[in-house]
Amino acid sequence: MGIGDKINNKAEELGGKAKEAAGQATGDERLEAEGQKDQASAGLKQAGEKVKDAAADAVENVKDIFKK
Repeated sequence: MGIGDKINNKAEELGGKAKEAAGQATGDERLEAEGQKDQASAGLKQAGEKVKDAAADAVENVKDIFKK
């Protein structure tokens, strides 16, 4: 994944935290839940990116092994 995707996911996470806090402050349970959902979604996307990055690193390592 590109750096742009990582930035967007982090922004989604931070936006979710802000929504959750606003929901708590105002007693709006729906807004609070929406913020939690946004954070969970961003977390899953970030985890997926980490898996993809690890897979790409593994492929590069295998290529390096066969070059020797």
